[in-house]
Amino acid sequence: MQKKEYSMDAGGRTLTATFSDLANQAHGSVLMKYGETVVLVTAVISKDAKEAAGYFPLTVDYEEKFYATGRILGSRFVKREGRPSDEAILTGRVVDRSIRPLFDSHIRNEVHVVVTVLSIDEENDPDVLGIIGASLALGVSQIPWNGPVSAVRIGSKKIDSPLTVNPPYPARDGAPFDLLICGKDGAINMIEAEAAEVPEERVAEAFTLAVGELEKIQKWQKGIIAERGKVKLSIPKPVLSPEAIALFAKTIAPKIDAAIFSGPGKDAMYALEDEWIALAMGEFPDTNKNDVLDYCMDAVNIHLHKEATSKKRRADGRKVDELRPLFAQAGGLSKTVHGAGFFYRGGTHILSVLTLGSPKDSQVIEGMEVRTKKYFMHHYNFPPFSSGETGRMGGANRRAIGHGALAEKALRAIIPPKEKFPYTIRIVSESMASNGSTSMGSVCGSTLALMDGGVPIKNPVAGIAMGVMMGSKEYQILTDIQGPEDEHGDMDFKVAGTREGITAIQLDIKVGSIPVAVLVEALTLARTARLSILKTITDAIPAPRPDLNPSAPRIIQIRIPVDKIGAVIGSGGKVINGIIETTGADIEIEDDGTVYISGLVDAATRAKEIVEGITHEYRIGERFEAEVLKTLDFGIVVKIGAAQEGLVHISEIAPFRIDTVNGFFSPGEKVPVVVCAIDPEREKVSFSIKGADPTFAERKGFTPSTNLGYNGGEHHGRPPQENDRRGGRRFGR
Repeated sequence: MQKKEYSMDAGGRTLTATFSDLANQAHGSVLMKYGETVVLVTAVISKDAKEAAGYFPLTVDYEEKFYATGRILGSRFVKREGRPSDEAILTGRVVDRSIRPLFDSHIRNEVHVVVTVLSIDEENDPDVLGIIGASLALGVSQIPWNGPVSAVRIGSKKIDSPLTVNPPYPARDGAPFDLLICGKDGAINMIEAEAAEVPEERVAEAFTLAVGELEKIQKWQKGIIAERGKVKLSIPKPVLSPEAIALFAKTIAPKIDAAIFSGPGKDAMYALEDEWIALAMGEFPDTNKNDVLDYCMDAVNIHLHKEATSKKRRADGRKVDELRPLFAQAGGLSKTVHGAGFFYRGGTHILSVLTLGSPKDSQVIEGMEVRTKKYFMHHYNFPPFSSGETGRMGGANRRAIGHGALAEKALRAIIPPKEKFPYTIRIVSESMASNGSTSMGSVCGSTLALMDGGVPIKNPVAGIAMGVMMGSKEYQILTDIQGPEDEHGDMDFKVAGTREGITAIQLDIKVGSIPVAVLVEALTLARTARLSILKTITDAIPAPRPDLNPSAPRIIQIRIPVDKIGAVIGSGGKVINGIIETTGADIEIEDDGTVYISGLVDAATRAKEIVEGITHEYRIGERFEAEVLKTLDFGIVVKIGAAQEGLVHISEIAPFRIDTVNGFFSPGEKVPVVVCAIDPEREKVSFSIKGADPTFAERKGFTPSTNLGYNGGEHHGRPPQENDRRGGRRFGR
């Protein structure tokens, strides 16, 4: 094997890039190592252009290999890796979003980047390695690309504790924020962040630290690429003929301003594009249709930027910091659903629906990196009708998974802990109409649904998408981007949070990078917008409803001794399954003795009584009302609560000797008892009626026996237990 290694210090640990002939058919490849986490990244470009494509055909695949964990994963019957997990899709999207802005958009040759995780330790996340590895694989290849780009993770143990670079997995667990930041040349081009209501100032501090660390990695990469890089392919941008350009200037250019600034939406702009395509293809049929469209889009892009930066003009006439009209409604969908929220921001309309389930409804995650149970899930759907289009329905694509995960991150900080609210929570956000930032609309709709459902959230959350138009020397930040601003703008900066601080950030850009100062300014403007949206939400519903929807299950949480778990489960699950069948409630028992009982109110209450009866640790002297089950020659069998049975010996019924109990008790009858004896080895409990109520027997009609041996309730002067032994009639034999 021919190989060469390059190393640097990153966050106090060694980052190593190894170039070898391992994957020498790829146009660029590198092995990245950090701790014991190792990824292989390859990059390949197709020989021929995909002429029919109207976009740059970049594909990024993130491959999880089970062997990387040293475990045999998969289902019982299938042990091969299957379709990508949500975690793999999200990580692939992070790599894509980091490298895509640095390609020239006119390229039509397919580029395929594959990140394969070969080994993963318990400390180092492979996503940072995947981004840096993709940058190096592209950088040393002949693929035209305007990199390199670097990545770093920033976190801290507490909101006010020192910031750390690339914190390991254990340090990230329960941390107040986790920021993955990518960039180049002193600026930022991608952010993926989750936080627990962190102030804007603290996030800005993290941006500054990240840029300094990114520059160190950038310098290291540039040295490697200068030494090993191949000559880049030349893929010039297609140019229209002078005649076509003149035709555009004469017939279409004068209409651009009116098409862009005709109001919300992109219909007028699309109509102008269609007019231009029909005109150009009629005059110049040999011209590539995509080149014709690209020329028009470039002209629209230039005009939008010029008007925004020089005149603060927006396509729909709003001020640069003005929100579109807002509407919020909590509930009103159906009594069957557990909670619902309707949220409008201009032409973006979201319906979010809440479902509450038992802990057994949680999602089991057993992937390469994550092995846990999810008790909170947010899912997102974008049907084609929401953008006025036709298309295929069903299944979640990468975009839907990404948007759903972003909203889930934004909401996770305010979801009550399982100990306080032991429900599995699922929210589904449906994009009903789309005109900019449906993901942030989903955050708002989901907050409404949670509050409508009576979930005791910590604080309401809202989200907003900020944009920017970058000029040669000036820029203009735009609040609540939509329509042409979303399509032609340079930044989609999604910020979600509460009144207290930020809970999630996602940054995607179309230019090379955005200066930190611009992002910090956008954070401040996003907070102002967020507070306005939160007011609309709390005007619709000021606080979570005090009670759950009647259609939602009720969950009762109790704790039982660990040594009693087996008694509740029973041999082969016989006892617990019997309780479930009898009551209709669901029961889940955790290893620490926590029991979650869910179902309709009566069912859950009944199941609770049974479990408590099975696990109750009886003490001598405890008083109960018991139910008579049957009579015996030597006493009666009674039941306490739902499950505990015991004997009331004939000597414990009256404070005087009696000869028989036959005819005095009926099954189902209620009698007062007190615990008089406990046999822990046999788990038997004996009860006394006379100890609970000395006058009960006389009121019941019992009279003293005329036989010899009356001695205050003892038989012939001996304790009743001794009489049982002599007579061979111990209870249960």
